[in-house]
Amino acid sequence: MYLLAVQLIAAIVLLLWAVRMVRSAVERAYSPQLKRLLARANDSRISAAGAGTLMAIALQSSTAVAALAAGFAAGGLLEGATGLALMLGAYFGSSIIAGVLSFDLTLLTPILIIVGGLLFLRGNSRQTKQLGRMIIGIAFVLLSLEMVSEATAPWRGGDVLEAAIGYLRGDLWTSFFVAAAITWISYSSVATILVIISFGSTGVIPFEVAAAFVLGANLGGTLIAVAMTRGADVRARRMSLGVLAVRGGAAVICLALFQLALPHLGTLPGSVGQQASLLHIGFNAAVMLLGLPLTGLLARATERFVTEAVVPGELNVANLRTPALQADNQTNPDLALASVTRELLRMSEAVEVMLQPVMEIYQSGDKAAIRRVKALELEVNQSNREIKLFLTRLKWDAMTPQQTRRASDLINFAISLEQAGDIIAKQLLKLADQKFERRLSFSLPGWQEIMELHARVLENMQLASNVLISEDTESARELVAEKEEVNGMERSSMSQHFARLRAGNATSVQTSDLHLETIHALRRINSLLSGIGYSILSDHGELLPSKLVNVQ
Repeated sequence: MYLLAVQLIAAIVLLLWAVRMVRSAVERAYSPQLKRLLARANDSRISAAGAGTLMAIALQSSTAVAALAAGFAAGGLLEGATGLALMLGAYFGSSIIAGVLSFDLTLLTPILIIVGGLLFLRGNSRQTKQLGRMIIGIAFVLLSLEMVSEATAPWRGGDVLEAAIGYLRGDLWTSFFVAAAITWISYSSVATILVIISFGSTGVIPFEVAAAFVLGANLGGTLIAVAMTRGADVRARRMSLGVLAVRGGAAVICLALFQLALPHLGTLPGSVGQQASLLHIGFNAAVMLLGLPLTGLLARATERFVTEAVVPGELNVANLRTPALQADNQTNPDLALASVTRELLRMSEAVEVMLQPVMEIYQSGDKAAIRRVKALELEVNQSNREIKLFLTRLKWDAMTPQQTRRASDLINFAISLEQAGDIIAKQLLKLADQKFERRLSFSLPGWQEIMELHARVLENMQLASNVLISEDTESARELVAEKEEVNGMERSSMSQHFARLRAGNATSVQTSDLHLETIHALRRINSLLSGIGYSILSDHGELLPSKLVNVQ
């Protein structure tokens, strides 16, 4: 019994890891395309729901879509009703993926492992390698479900299991809340639903328990989004709470109706696993179709009841945070460097928040948004000064070579972040203001090129933060490789822009300086971010001393 329990836990852990593996591979390979799709979601609520569905299918995770949508909402790039529609579509797309993966596809597992492994090991491009990683992840999902089936086989018909199932049948609300809690803890509704379907397909649980589990998992999935945006911008919190009201409320209502209808239900066709899968898809489809007309009303309601945490004239909670750079920490070099890393992470997040709404400002010329970004620049500059002053007061002579290298890396990265903030506030915002004042518009291809480059730099900013914390050489190599990718994107955009000029495109002629200066500024920000990658690789001896040819 002990070995079977270990095998079941291992299978569930493998499933969670495989789902995450697929999601991270898609994000790394196709993040710019996904963000472009998300940026177009504002066209209509129907297109937003469609975009959410496609993104959830691609990422195999509604949680990942929620994270992206929260970032766009916090930056003012996603309206309240549109964000709600997008999330309803994402949950529907996630249910489709769970339904597809619930089929018996074990014969495909070895083929997927071979194909994915060859693409990952032999692929020359980043996208090819990530495609291989995604295929291997899907194979591991199928393998984990097979392990779940094998681990639960000896339990079927056992006295302990029968007693537990008997209790759950008599108390569906317990089943409902247990599933919600497990989904919230695991941070993956897809994985939880797949385990429920697997239990149903192997006869471990009856349909009424499976139905309560499925509805509870749907509630838990929305709680993930709420937890994720708890400390985020008020617009992101409104979106997650609105979805909780629709989807979470629908789950509670459906379970109550299910209990009333249960005595009148006859024998349903198919296995319990198939029934649970159809219930999951049908529930999310109904919530999406019925919820779309209500998104405007919900958005207005959340705006009324979910307000800004900080009100002018009242206490600013942000000022109550514990300062990372405390004088007491300077006596211990390791503790001091950890404190600086923490402050740098906060500084990096501030620069990311500055960069995030720039494309929206280019379109709207929003003066309030410009003021918010410039206010953040002052905070970034202050952090840079505090970090440099804090580090210069350390006893460098008493530090090990490794500690001095790390301190130098942190100073250089602080300077790079401060320069990136200057580029955003003093160049990009100035260009955005010029574009709005002169009432200019980029050509459609030119605007798409700028949007793609902006999305790629934002992605690399998150990667740079990860490298700063983890000091992982593989991530550092990826960040350095991204510098070359972004440089190539700038060159390609310049080439295509000059081609449009030669073709006599009037829009391109009018915005030529704005276009070239914008892509150059974005490329410079990315180059500054890549510095931390070079520092980590240099510390590990993975960089040549010079790129110059050694001539004797």
